[in-house]
Amino acid sequence: MTKTLKILVVRFSSIGDIVLTTPVVRCLKEQLNAEVHYLTKQSYASILTSNLYITKVWTIQSAVSELKTELRNQEFDYVIDLHKNLRTLHLRLLLKSKFLSFQKLNFEKWLITKFKINRLPNVHIVDRYLATAKTLGIKNDGKGLDYFIPKKDEVEIQTIKQDKQILIAFAIGAAHSTKRLPTDKIISICKKIIGNENTIIVLLGGKEDVNRAEVIEKMVGQNIVNLCGQINLHQSASVVRQSDVVITHDTGMMHIAAAFQKRIISIWGNTIPDFGMFPYVESSKFEIVEVKGLSCRPCSKIGHKECPKGHFKCMNDIDESQIVQYSNL
Repeated sequence: MTKTLKILVVRFSSIGDIVLTTPVVRCLKEQLNAEVHYLTKQSYASILTSNLYITKVWTIQSAVSELKTELRNQEFDYVIDLHKNLRTLHLRLLLKSKFLSFQKLNFEKWLITKFKINRLPNVHIVDRYLATAKTLGIKNDGKGLDYFIPKKDEVEIQTIKQDKQILIAFAIGAAHSTKRLPTDKIISICKKIIGNENTIIVLLGGKEDVNRAEVIEKMVGQNIVNLCGQINLHQSASVVRQSDVVITHDTGMMHIAAAFQKRIISIWGNTIPDFGMFPYVESSKFEIVEVKGLSCRPCSKIGHKECPKGHFKCMNDIDESQIVQYSNL
């Protein structure tokens, strides 16, 4: 009788990165019939607890030593490290399992952010995650990303729009300011889109986006619904799943939209799609909107609180007409 492999997948953060690991989890379960466990930070556990392919989600607050005894007792056959940082190095020292570690591109990202020398491979990060476990025999099943919404968090979309209205979800937030459109640009875009009275825009974001969202809602006026700070991540995902179009920055919500195979308008500021984290769907389902040719871009692999150059051209010069055009069905 063949032994069932017991595998621990590790990714501590953040929303988008965790969603991007879901094909690895699914392939391990479906192709190897493995018992798949997942280790992440407590603040991100809810993204995984409803995943049908995961046996158990393990969480830490800050250090892997919090679970030292528990994880050792599990006797995992393999640990698939999709984060590769100091925490996972510590985990390697704690466990006797065989480790398969994700190959980061820190040097290549440093080259392009500092010297604009592009040595990045033309490979999506999902395929690089999958390659981490290729020695186990898994192959890309072509099913894309997964995101599971608990039944209690499903949103009744009829309370937001009428039957024949086009629903556009606009995720206005991002962890870093240089990845977000300025508020006045969002207002202008929304006004142009709502020129079509059959379209309704739903603003999505966290508590940190509430003030901006209120300004946008007030200035746009008609056919706009502000849900920022009012619903949780799963409920936002439910709205995205039922939308016709999703407008989003380079954020976790972009990857959630990709999991539902939505039409995505993906807006990029100081980061670039070449980092390998553009929407993981067929090219016909998404449009990249960015300002090309800026000598200062990318200025960071993640983002800044403000533009290092002070002009913020990567967002201020975004072509609004492109976004409006792509949003028309």
